Amino acid sequence: MAKKQETTIKEIQTPFDYAPEKIKNYTHKTYLLADGTSPLTYTIKSRGIFIFDEEKGVNREIKYCKNQQTIYVDEMTGPQSLSHITFLDGVLNIPKEDQILQRFMEAHPQNNIVFEEFDRVKIAKDEVHDLELEIEALMAAKNLDVDMAEAIMRVEIGSEVTKMSSKELKRDLLLYAKKNPELFLELAKDDNIQLRNFGIRATEAGILKLSPDQRTFFWKSNNRKLLNIPFDEHPYSALASWFKTDEGMEIYSNIEKQLS
Repeated sequence: MAKKQETTIKEIQTPFDYAPEKIKNYTHKTYLLADGTSPLTYTIKSRGIFIFDEEKGVNREIKYCKNQQTIYVDEMTGPQSLSHITFLDGVLNIPKEDQILQRFMEAHPQNNIVFEEFDRVKIAKDEVHDLELEIEALMAAKNLDVDMAEAIMRVEIGSEVTKMSSKELKRDLLLYAKKNPELFLELAKDDNIQLRNFGIRATEAGILKLSPDQRTFFWKSNNRKLLNIPFDEHPYSALASWFKTDEGMEIYSNIEKQLS
């Protein structure tokens, strides 16, 4: 009597058992308007759009037709039933069953310009980056000396900074760092910002004088000219750069003694 052959699970194969790469992960996709707005309705073009085909080296027209199996017009067969693409309240939801629309949106030239795919992982990464930037800015603000704090806040609120107490200055500096961490860190690393502030303080104290046309700095005491401002430069930026020259360093030391 013939021995009964046993069949194991491993011997039962389907076309996908050993070809996992053939299994596609179809998912629902959501697109948002890139500028963050949410108008009641917003429609994008679904025809007359050309994209460059890298493989064929030609421009090809794409169109969104629900009754077709391709987005390329030159591959379509039979009637072309054009479909509209409308964002509702700034959102476009595309079910996994509508692969044609998903491919069309991915290929659209306005992708990542006018609209972008909602990506939870990317958003999480962006939020982590923003939080880390905020922490870095707050730590830098906490350890900043008074002169540099005044220089940065002068950029934000102007001459009002001279009326603030040290506690008010520290509070507003921390709030500024929290609200604008990237700009704050950029200002904190700017070599010229403290020199700009020094020049403004010297002018406010009546040591230096800026001409009405903002083209020349003078000694206030004797009207002696110190510096002509290049036409395309901000006066205090030019003064900050000048303080780094040999002549400017001498003037800086003189002003520093008068301010202290």
